[in-house]
Amino acid sequence: MPNATPGSLVAFADAAPAPLAPWAPGRLVALFRGDLTAALAAVTLVVIALAALLAPWIAPFDPAQTFDIAARTQPPSATHWLGTDQLSRDLLSRLLYGARLSLGISVLAVTVAMVIGTAWGAVAGYAGGWVDRVLMQVVDAGLAIPRILLLLGVVALWGTLSMPALVLVLGLTGWFTASRLVRAEVRATRERDFAVAARATGATPLRVLVRQVLPHALTTILVAATLGVGQVVIVEAGLSFLGYGVAPPAASWGSLIREGRALLGTAWWMSVFPGVGLAATVLAINVLGDRLRRVLGGQQLHAP
Repeated sequence: MPNATPGSLVAFADAAPAPLAPWAPGRLVALFRGDLTAALAAVTLVVIALAALLAPWIAPFDPAQTFDIAARTQPPSATHWLGTDQLSRDLLSRLLYGARLSLGISVLAVTVAMVIGTAWGAVAGYAGGWVDRVLMQVVDAGLAIPRILLLLGVVALWGTLSMPALVLVLGLTGWFTASRLVRAEVRATRERDFAVAARATGATPLRVLVRQVLPHALTTILVAATLGVGQVVIVEAGLSFLGYGVAPPAASWGSLIREGRALLGTAWWMSVFPGVGLAATVLAINVLGDRLRRVLGGQQLHAP
């Protein structure tokens, strides 16, 4: 920028091109334009999310309520739309509360992972040098250990985890890939003219990072978080299926499938309906994540 004056540098830094927010109306319209699959996935996910949020009001029974012995493992009927389990509890009510638990744990865990991953990757990408090398070596070490093995090792040491502990464990083992993605975005943005101009005006590194650089990584963060929720739903269901996740009498989709596996031949509905809910949710999230990546111009991403 030859012959640049301090005043022109300030004006240029303040006029940094603002990335179009992923939730801007134009991008939201483009998200579903001409893609019926993405629209159906969005509707499916909205219905499941609303059912989970409104579970206390729309569930026909208390999920822990039991009926008489004759009501055990009853098939779907007018009274119990999805049938009952081996303790005569209403499966629809337990499925709704299970969705609330599974989605809640997954969203909170991904939030923890994205906060840590964004901060870690932003510092590494902006600082560069030995700081970048040290921080990325930690990430490489984390990625070298398969996540499921790490999770099984943790739960084997502590046994059944409480729900807050489960959220933390899932979040603390899922931020490594997110940090790499954010680091790449920060490294690509920190040398752009508006970031250089901001530094030339005396802006602190933190201000440049937060005000000028990180906003350009929002798309990457959003796509990674969306795909991450789908992955964590599966991981949490797997842990609960193995008996290491949500402890009874609370139920998630994984624990509901586990409860019905021994009766699959005689009471198929106990495992099939939670399995369908799990599969539909993960499929819808993955379709939306892939559509977000293509519409928002992100690179090929893998969930944290």
